[in-house]
Amino acid sequence: MARGKLRIYLGAAPGVGKTYAMLSEAHRRIERGTDCVVAFVEHHDRPRTEVMLHGLEQVTRRDLEYRGTAFTEMDVDAVLERAPAVALVDELAHTNVPGSRNAKRWQDVEELLAAGIDVVSTVNIQHLESLGDVVESITGVRQKETVPDEVVRRADQIELVDMSPQALRRRMAHGNIYKSDRIDASLSNYFRPGNLTALRELALLWVADRVDEYLQQYRGEHNIRSTWQARERIVVGLTGGPEGRTLIRRASRMAAKGSGSEILAVYIARSDGLTGASPKELAVQRTLVEDLGGTFHHVIGDDIPAALLDFARGVNATQIVLGSSRRKTWQYVFGPGVGATVARDSGPDLDVHIVTHGEVAKGRGLPVARGARLGRSRVIWGWLVGVAGPTLLTLLLTHVDADLGLANDMLLFLTLTVAAALVGGLIPALASAAVGSLLLNYYFTPPLHLWTVSNNKNIVAIAVFVGVAVSVASVVDLAARRTHQAARLRAEAEILSFLAGSVLRGETSLEALLERVRETFAMESVALLERAGDTDPWTCAGSVGDGRPLERPEDADVDMPVGDHMALALSGRVLPAEDRRVLAAFAAQAAVVLDRQRLQSEADQARTLAEGNRIRTALLAAVSHDLRTPLAGIKAAVSSLRSDDVEWSDEDEAELLEGIEAGADRLEHLVGNLLDMSRLQTGTVTPLIREVDLDEVVPMALGGVPDGSAELDIPETLPMVAVDKGLLERAVANIVENAVKYAPDETPVKVSASALGERVEIRVVDRGPGVPDSAKDRIFAPFQRYGDAPRGAGVGLGLAVARGFVEAMGGTLAAEDTPGGGLTMVLTLRAAAGRPPVRPDLSSQVTS
Repeated sequence: MARGKLRIYLGAAPGVGKTYAMLSEAHRRIERGTDCVVAFVEHHDRPRTEVMLHGLEQVTRRDLEYRGTAFTEMDVDAVLERAPAVALVDELAHTNVPGSRNAKRWQDVEELLAAGIDVVSTVNIQHLESLGDVVESITGVRQKETVPDEVVRRADQIELVDMSPQALRRRMAHGNIYKSDRIDASLSNYFRPGNLTALRELALLWVADRVDEYLQQYRGEHNIRSTWQARERIVVGLTGGPEGRTLIRRASRMAAKGSGSEILAVYIARSDGLTGASPKELAVQRTLVEDLGGTFHHVIGDDIPAALLDFARGVNATQIVLGSSRRKTWQYVFGPGVGATVARDSGPDLDVHIVTHGEVAKGRGLPVARGARLGRSRVIWGWLVGVAGPTLLTLLLTHVDADLGLANDMLLFLTLTVAAALVGGLIPALASAAVGSLLLNYYFTPPLHLWTVSNNKNIVAIAVFVGVAVSVASVVDLAARRTHQAARLRAEAEILSFLAGSVLRGETSLEALLERVRETFAMESVALLERAGDTDPWTCAGSVGDGRPLERPEDADVDMPVGDHMALALSGRVLPAEDRRVLAAFAAQAAVVLDRQRLQSEADQARTLAEGNRIRTALLAAVSHDLRTPLAGIKAAVSSLRSDDVEWSDEDEAELLEGIEAGADRLEHLVGNLLDMSRLQTGTVTPLIREVDLDEVVPMALGGVPDGSAELDIPETLPMVAVDKGLLERAVANIVENAVKYAPDETPVKVSASALGERVEIRVVDRGPGVPDSAKDRIFAPFQRYGDAPRGAGVGLGLAVARGFVEAMGGTLAAEDTPGGGLTMVLTLRAAAGRPPVRPDLSSQVTS
């Protein structure tokens, strides 16, 4: 049994008219013939609401007694036994009296929905569970009755019942909401203008968020790639320091100002691991950003500002949030810092926000050596400190008239050796120790300016200096290497954890996985290559990036074999050997994803074959009945005319000839649709796109319907559309003929057109019985006829052919309900290129 649909009327405060709107909807549905009952509606002695209950069937409530007081609640069993098509259930967040079937009314509604009953309900914004604290801070009242947000978000339709605070207060003052003894107290407390304004804003923002979700779902279903609205994507640059949480929360507040904004936190690690980051702090920040609805990314890149900007541009970000530098003033001699560099190089397409925090200028500590794989600039600085530093120190000490003593001179030279070890690693430190010992011997150890040492104590001192310098350099370098290894292992663990998670989640996008490889290893392009045999040429199974196209693994900077006939190829830079372990895991997962995609493709092909078999079966049924019926009529009429036994009058002959002509027209129409459907099924429809005026095509499409059965409204100011004239005419003709078939005899079908932006819409409106939401997609399937269409009225191909032709021209065809009853077909086309888009006249629209 199909699950019922939930429609919710959402209001900002009591009295805005939710229940009245719900009852009005019930009357509209009953007028259309829908079986609709009142399961539970509380009118609160409001006269206008009580009047709306007249004429509606009400299910008897259940009587309950609690602590000596009688109560009435919705009788779920009675509603299930009645089994209406639609049930009205007021106050979704209501708490049931103890002893009821469920603790909450929304749980009662879930039972009705599970039984296939559509439910229309109401709820106020203050009753949403996630907004409890916010509402309490605004109104000073804690809501005891709440409903989980997920219950409301799962609703198929959410309609905001809106009213300005001034109008709501007037309604309250007139006694339309509460009795007279409660009016003054309500107006001066809960219903103050400030409270109502804040609650109204909450409701509008919450519904706007739902509208954006519906829009994204619609764009995904219709494969719409063009931008319909500016969406903010905010990248947060993290260093693993304690300021990261502040940056994430600040970005979240920025994102909250715009519907649909997205937060992407990125941690840039150098290719040899970033030792300054705290793994525990990064884990906390990852959890925080995910709790706030964002995503966490781990990217490797030696040039951190460039890697951050590349990532931001790669995800189409609009803003970057960075923290003020934690470096002390003297540390700026090493460069301007990440924040200043990113702000300088961001260009006009990215806004950079520098956020202050409590760790500003508290220092990040001295840079720690990372062994042999330091960047070139670090190695150069290490040699400068280790070699040029002792030379400059010697010049300073020899030209300053200050006798510090050999011990102090040795400590100064030892300081430079330690600094060289910290900056440049072991080799610059050893060179610094050698140079320093020679300079100490020549300039500061008697006899001066000779390479000999006269005092044995000084020989011991120089030897101790060299030993201490070498030992300190070795220890510092060893610690840096161990830190580097731990950082690499941590990064590998995070990446492998991501891969394991993607397997568990069943992610099947090869492009997404390859993009993750490119992002992780900071590559220009990544491709998965394969071949059938050892001598066969390589083919590309998938690729991402802007680098040169890869045709063979040998052409790549890095290639990782996957089995005998598959390889993962990367271009951009050469990876160190230790990175190939993680790359091998990515390559194996890429092979698995490719196999999964192919299995899915084979399953789709199998479904296509099954659909083809179903269509062939339906085609045989159509040929056996729908095509034979007009043939039988034509043959009977021709046989009657040729018969010598009957003398036919002129009127009879004209009637028989008219029947022959009508049967031939029906045959031509049926055969034409069958041929069109076969062309669509085989993919042989090739539109010839030209710029066409709608008023040249649409009137010609109405030639197949009786005069007066359709009204045409095509403004001359519409822009031209880029379509195939013949295909558009056939599509519109099929849509109009279908509408005329189901429209009442005295009510013509209305065909109108309008323009909005770069789109042009043709709407075919009928006042027939309409189609429920569950059948709106099914009516476009081949050989489908909805409702009680008589046999011989067609084989059910008209709308299928129309949608196929429209989609072949790059348009869309969808069905909507006609307000007041009926069905509206909406055909959307692209305006011709180079034509100025038509803007709607917003001043003429009425909003409330």
